[in-house]
Parts: sequence; structure tokens; C-alpha cells
Amino acid sequence: MKTIVLGEHKEVAELIERRRSLGLDGHDEVWDGVYVMAPRAHSNHGVLKGQLVYALEPRARRAGLRSGDCFNLGEKDNFRVPDAGYHRGVPGVLYVPTAALVLEVLSPDDETFAKCDFYAAHSVDELMVADPEARTVRCWHLVDGAYVEQPRSALLDVEMATLVAEVDWP
Repeated sequence: MKTIVLGEHKEVAELIERRRSLGLDGHDEVWDGVYVMAPRAHSNHGVLKGQLVYALEPRARRAGLRSGDCFNLGEKDNFRVPDAGYHRGVPGVLYVPTAALVLEVLSPDDETFAKCDFYAAHSVDELMVADPEARTVRCWHLVDGAYVEQPRSALLDVEMATLVAEVDWP
């Protein structure tokens, strides 16, 4: 369900602050100044993400990349929170300007693919998307400012078919 509340409302500000105080805002994003509240994902989402991170971690280390769980990619008034990512070094900041690779796990009604242009504008080299329903993992490389789907991750030196086979799908 998508809900849009226009204008400034005290109750909305209180809701956002309550979410922050309870630690429920970890996946909330700001899209060009618009606050986007994201619910916690289904437990299978976390299981699949864990499987992928486990499979990707040794490859990332060999490539000299550092893993990062959810993080704010962008700036204070315009950021996205990917499920995971890999960085060239430790970012050490609240709002990370880019990442080498971003991992997203699809959830029903999420807007993963609406983030592609944002990730491209922030020079994310590769975008990897896992679809738990289709049991697929797809990878896109940034080429001349746009993503082109490829059957393998050049950064992590792995075929997507290999990752699919390594995952114990929930």
C-alpha cells in the first residue's frame, strides 16, 4: 500500500521521530526530499540476504572490497538504503557517496528498480538484485551512465548462475 501525505503535519513529524526512537527507521529513505517509510521485510528476505552475503564475502575480500550492511547511499536530503553493499575501503561517513556494488533483495511492492537511475547517478559500478520468488540473481554493470545487464559480476568474478546454485533458497 502506498500512502502519500502532502504538506507539513505535526502528526507525521511525531511518527517519524517515534520510528527513529524505536529503531524502526533503519530502511527508511529520502527520495529528493520526500520521506519514504519502509516496513521491515519478511523474514525470508533476511535469510536470502544472509545467504548472498555469505556467498559474496570471500569474493569481495579477494577483490579488495569491504562489505557493508544497510547504509545510506547519497546525501542527507536524498539517499537510498540498499540491503547490502561493497566498498573500496571503509566509508566512515553517515551518507556514503557511492559504492562499488549494491545488493538489493526484492520484496513485494518494493521500488528496487526505481532506484537504478539514482545508483547510476552516484556511480555505483554494479547493481545485483535477487528475486526470491523467481529464484534469480541478476547483475547490471554501469556503462556510460546506464546499467547493462550481464550474466556475471566483473567486480566479484562470479557468474550469476553460480550464485543461484550456491543459495539455499528460503
